[in-house]
Amino acid sequence: MPYRLAFLLAAMLLLAACAEDPSPRPAAPDDDAVPDSVQARVEQTIAAIDAMRSQLAATIEDEQVDAETFARVCKPVGMRAQEVNQQTDWTVQQLAVRYRNPANAPDSLAAIAHERFETDPALTDYWIEATRDGQAGMRYFRRITVEASCLACHGAEDDRPAFVQANYPEDRAYGFDAGDLRGVYAAFVPAASH
Repeated sequence: MPYRLAFLLAAMLLLAACAEDPSPRPAAPDDDAVPDSVQARVEQTIAAIDAMRSQLAATIEDEQVDAETFARVCKPVGMRAQEVNQQTDWTVQQLAVRYRNPANAPDSLAAIAHERFETDPALTDYWIEATRDGQAGMRYFRRITVEASCLACHGAEDDRPAFVQANYPEDRAYGFDAGDLRGVYAAFVPAASH
């Protein structure tokens, strides 16, 4: 009986690992999995979300950062990603190895993307073929870079605002410097997307 249980457990782990291909293949320039026009829309949409993040972050000055600052600066970015998800058949996420909220921990492909961006600071974005929940498509990754104003919440561990320390007990999103890789935008686009 223990042999069957071990076999069953190994099979379940193998199936879970296969749910998303852990070895990304860069998309060929002529890849037809997702039309070029859709890829361009995705890139423009994610670039706009990132520009919004940057513009809102620039509004943080030497003020005391609190929950109201978070609601004004960070929350709208996540809300915009959710709006895109509702308006399209894409899945847009903000993911990070050093997350503040465990819900933003990266999946295996996003962790690989994070490592790739970490290794190559000049890399801004890239596409790969991907499968999500059994559906073929493409996945777009774009870096999120820490700006000086972001350090009000993402700088030294002891300098984090009280509301962050109280509301995010599993917080790992500190200790950054301006210019560091903060995380990635990850957008899955089904092959049938148009």
